[in-house]
Amino acid sequence: MAKKKKAKKKKSKKKVGIEEVKVEEKIEKKEKEKKEKKKEEKKEIIKAILARERVLTEASDEARNLYNKSAYGQVLENGKVQLSLPEALYLLEKGKLHITDKRKKAISSEEFIKKARKVEPNFWIRYSVFKDMRNRGYIIKTALKFGADFRVYDRGIRPGEDHARWIIFPVHEGETLTWYEFAAKNRVAHSTKKRLMMGIVDDEGDVTYYEIKWMRP
Repeated sequence: MAKKKKAKKKKSKKKVGIEEVKVEEKIEKKEKEKKEKKKEEKKEIIKAILARERVLTEASDEARNLYNKSAYGQVLENGKVQLSLPEALYLLEKGKLHITDKRKKAISSEEFIKKARKVEPNFWIRYSVFKDMRNRGYIIKTALKFGADFRVYDRGIRPGEDHARWIIFPVHEGETLTWYEFAAKNRVAHSTKKRLMMGIVDDEGDVTYYEIKWMRP
């Protein structure tokens, strides 16, 4: 009987030993996954430089993926991506970009806004609309060639796949428009075969949208 008891004890020791090894393997696996995740996060931060009214990224696959995956900016012949000021600030706030000036000094979000306002006095109003649209899942691009601030695509539609659905004019809630200015915006939308939308921005940066349509009596 005594011999049988000793055999049982040896088996239980082996079982405990196997469980300890499995726990150690799990811990090592988790630590490895954490390290790999940190490496990926570091790779995702793209270097860029502010050049007055535009931002140029480094020529890297990560930078080009900004355009390929989410339609940010425009890929240049040298492999760099040219971003608009609203696009650059949005990506900076998301931790995707590391922006420097020509002296290679890092630029924070607050400093970026100050510099952008020197180029575009109403930059914050425009950015509030851009940020809100991106957060809602829409692709929003500049529309200077159409005579508007932005053009917006339906969800799931990329530039090149179909035309933009709206053109947007961001306006501060305290701003006034003459009937002539309002009619001019309507004409722009009508001539480009897009819907006209006004993005009214309040002092907190919240946006309310109004879609304006032509009506025939």
